[in-house]
Amino acid sequence: MIPRRFAPLVFGLILSGLMSLLVSGISTWRAAGPAADFPGLWLGAWLMAWLVAFPAVLLVSPVARRLVEGLVGKE
Repeated sequence: MIPRRFAPLVFGLILSGLMSLLVSGISTWRAAGPAADFPGLWLGAWLMAWLVAFPAVLLVSPVARRLVEGLVGKE
């Protein structure tokens, strides 16, 4: 089991992986269409996107958290 202190990193890893998987799949489909080599194209695009998305999520998430705190009401 991963120690709790790594929860923000694990969350960022999973979130960036899933979001980059979806977005790269849509982008690859729009660019290449139903090509025979679509899975390979998608995998290459996804891995490159994930390399950018993971550090971006780690850098941007504190800013997003602060923005959300300013936009929602306090209970």
